[in-house]
Amino acid sequence: GTKMSSDYFIYDKNSIQKMTPSAILLPTLFLFIHSRYGVYGESSSSSVVAESENIYKIEGKVTSPDGTDPLWYSRCRILIDGGDFHRGFLKSDNSFVIQGLSPGSYLVEVLHPDYSYPSARVDINSKGKIRARKVNNLQPSQVNQIQYPLRMKPAGRINYFEKREQWKWTDVLMNPMILMMVLPLLLITVLPKLMIDPETKKEMEQMQQNMNVQNQMPEFSELMANFFGAGSSNPSERSKKKLKPVTRRTER
Repeated sequence: GTKMSSDYFIYDKNSIQKMTPSAILLPTLFLFIHSRYGVYGESSSSSVVAESENIYKIEGKVTSPDGTDPLWYSRCRILIDGGDFHRGFLKSDNSFVIQGLSPGSYLVEVLHPDYSYPSARVDINSKGKIRARKVNNLQPSQVNQIQYPLRMKPAGRINYFEKREQWKWTDVLMNPMILMMVLPLLLITVLPKLMIDPETKKEMEQMQQNMNVQNQMPEFSELMANFFGAGSSNPSERSKKKLKPVTRRTER
């Protein structure tokens, strides 16, 4: 009979008739998968090579505080953009390398349970040029470049507990109730002595004199009694007043 051949199987017409459906489907499926995914495997490998050309890394070193544990670096973590996709650890020499980064802008943070470190922003352009700058949330457009590879220095120790406040005499003086009693007294006693301006002093003295005159004025009842008492005086007392003689001029 006529024989049919391929790269993997040689069989004739009688053997095909005796073969079960599964025996026919398996070689066909194998040839299909090989032809399809063999090509894809070559294209995927080429894409990985192309992508690897645009993959960069961020390097730096973290300065340890003085007098810390020699194994201090084991408790330190490096976070990139919050650590959701990229994070790293320190080496024994306190250096770090974060790999697998595409071009973009990244926020680099140092996380330690006892010490705080300032963050840094690293910009990587498409040509592979790397620039590091300070993080300024108030003015993001302002660029203050820093050294690259990064040199992260501690800003201070983290205090998780608030110190208990102690009694101070300033707290008593700054009490609102004390201020309400003391300030008016100072205004009354001290301010007049500080006012050396003669014009202002003269005005204040005049105001005091006017107040004294108003206090010495008689009451309304006394004024009315004097007024009506003067109207009922005797006519003999009025006649005692001397009249001015009137002289007439005569024409000549």
